Amino acid sequence: MKLVIAIIKPFKLDEVREALTAVGVAGMTVSEVKGFGRQKGQTEIYRGAEYSTNMVPKIKIEIVCGSDIADRVVEAIQAAANTGAIGDGKIFVLDVGQAVRIRTGETDDSAL
Repeated sequence: MKLVIAIIKPFKLDEVREALTAVGVAGMTVSEVKGFGRQKGQTEIYRGAEYSTNMVPKIKIEIVCGSDIADRVVEAIQAAANTGAIGDGKIFVLDVGQAVRIRTGETDDSAL
Protein backbone atom coordinates (compact mmCIF):
# COMPACT_ATOMS: atom_id res chain seq x y z
CA MET A 1 0.00 0.00 0.00
CA LYS A 2 1.10 3.54 -0.71
CA LEU A 3 0.23 6.93 0.75
CA VAL A 4 0.19 9.58 -1.97
CA ILE A 5 0.32 13.16 -0.69
CA ALA A 6 -0.20 15.95 -3.20
CA ILE A 7 0.04 19.68 -2.61
CA ILE A 8 -1.79 21.52 -5.41
CA LYS A 9 -3.29 24.88 -6.32
CA PRO A 10 -6.82 25.26 -4.90
CA PHE A 11 -8.57 25.86 -8.24
CA LYS A 12 -7.26 22.53 -9.57
CA LEU A 13 -9.04 20.38 -6.97
CA ASP A 14 -12.08 19.48 -9.10
CA GLU A 15 -9.94 18.48 -12.07
CA VAL A 16 -7.69 16.34 -9.88
CA ARG A 17 -10.68 14.68 -8.18
CA GLU A 18 -12.20 13.80 -11.56
CA ALA A 19 -8.90 12.39 -12.81
CA LEU A 20 -8.49 10.28 -9.68
CA THR A 21 -12.04 8.95 -9.94
CA ALA A 22 -11.29 7.88 -13.52
CA VAL A 23 -8.23 5.96 -12.30
CA GLY A 24 -10.33 4.12 -9.69
CA VAL A 25 -9.57 6.00 -6.47
CA ALA A 26 -12.49 5.42 -4.09
CA GLY A 27 -11.67 8.06 -1.47
CA MET A 28 -9.32 10.79 -0.41
CA THR A 29 -8.74 13.31 2.34
CA VAL A 30 -8.55 16.98 1.40
CA SER A 31 -7.20 19.77 3.63
CA GLU A 32 -6.71 23.48 3.12
CA VAL A 33 -3.10 24.31 3.95
CA LYS A 34 -0.65 27.18 3.58
CA GLY A 35 3.00 27.04 2.69
CA PHE A 36 5.70 28.26 0.36
CA GLY A 37 8.43 26.95 -1.85
CA ARG A 38 10.05 28.65 -4.78
CA GLN A 39 7.07 31.03 -4.97
CA LYS A 40 8.32 32.79 -1.83
CA GLY A 41 4.86 34.05 -0.91
CA GLN A 42 2.79 36.81 -2.46
CA THR A 43 1.76 40.42 -2.06
CA GLU A 44 -1.85 41.24 -1.16
CA ILE A 45 -3.93 44.36 -0.53
CA TYR A 46 -6.06 44.44 2.62
CA ARG A 47 -8.19 47.49 3.44
CA GLY A 48 -6.17 49.61 1.07
CA ALA A 49 -2.78 48.66 2.48
CA GLU A 50 -0.38 46.41 0.60
CA TYR A 51 1.37 43.73 2.60
CA SER A 52 3.45 40.68 1.87
CA THR A 53 2.53 37.19 3.01
CA ASN A 54 5.03 34.41 2.97
CA MET A 55 2.44 31.62 3.03
CA VAL A 56 0.45 30.71 -0.09
CA PRO A 57 -2.90 28.88 0.15
CA LYS A 58 -2.76 25.33 -1.20
CA ILE A 59 -4.79 22.11 -1.09
CA LYS A 60 -3.32 18.94 0.42
CA ILE A 61 -4.73 15.66 -0.89
CA GLU A 62 -3.97 12.37 0.85
CA ILE A 63 -4.78 9.04 -0.81
CA VAL A 64 -4.01 5.55 0.39
CA CYS A 65 -4.06 3.11 -2.52
CA GLY A 66 -2.72 -0.24 -3.56
CA SER A 67 0.87 -0.34 -4.73
CA ASP A 68 -0.33 -1.55 -8.13
CA ILE A 69 -2.15 1.72 -8.96
CA ALA A 70 0.13 4.20 -7.17
CA ASP A 71 1.98 5.13 -10.37
CA ARG A 72 -1.30 5.79 -12.20
CA VAL A 73 -2.51 7.92 -9.27
CA VAL A 74 0.65 10.04 -9.41
CA GLU A 75 0.36 10.42 -13.19
CA ALA A 76 -3.30 11.44 -12.93
CA ILE A 77 -2.55 14.08 -10.29
CA GLN A 78 0.42 15.42 -12.23
CA ALA A 79 -1.55 15.71 -15.47
CA ALA A 80 -4.63 17.30 -13.87
CA ALA A 81 -2.81 19.74 -11.56
CA ASN A 82 -0.27 20.98 -14.08
CA THR A 83 -0.57 24.62 -15.19
CA GLY A 84 3.04 25.01 -16.25
CA ALA A 85 3.52 27.88 -13.80
CA ILE A 86 5.62 28.08 -10.67
CA GLY A 87 3.79 26.83 -7.58
CA ASP A 88 1.96 23.92 -9.23
CA GLY A 89 2.85 21.80 -6.20
CA LYS A 90 4.49 18.54 -5.23
CA ILE A 91 3.58 14.86 -4.94
CA PHE A 92 5.06 12.56 -2.30
CA VAL A 93 4.69 8.76 -2.19
CA LEU A 94 5.27 6.83 1.05
CA ASP A 95 4.89 3.21 2.08
CA VAL A 96 1.99 2.33 4.41
CA GLY A 97 2.62 -0.43 6.92
CA GLN A 98 -0.95 -1.14 7.96
CA ALA A 99 -4.50 0.07 7.42
CA VAL A 100 -7.56 -0.81 9.54
CA ARG A 101 -11.19 -0.01 8.79
CA ILE A 102 -12.60 1.00 12.18
CA ARG A 103 -16.20 -0.06 11.51
CA THR A 104 -15.49 -3.64 10.35
CA GLY A 105 -11.97 -4.37 11.55
CA GLU A 106 -10.83 -5.19 8.01
CA THR A 107 -7.10 -4.73 7.53
CA ASP A 108 -4.67 -3.71 4.81
CA ASP A 109 -5.94 -3.81 1.18
CA SER A 110 -9.45 -4.89 2.17
CA ALA A 111 -9.65 -1.85 4.48
CA LEU A 112 -9.16 0.54 1.57
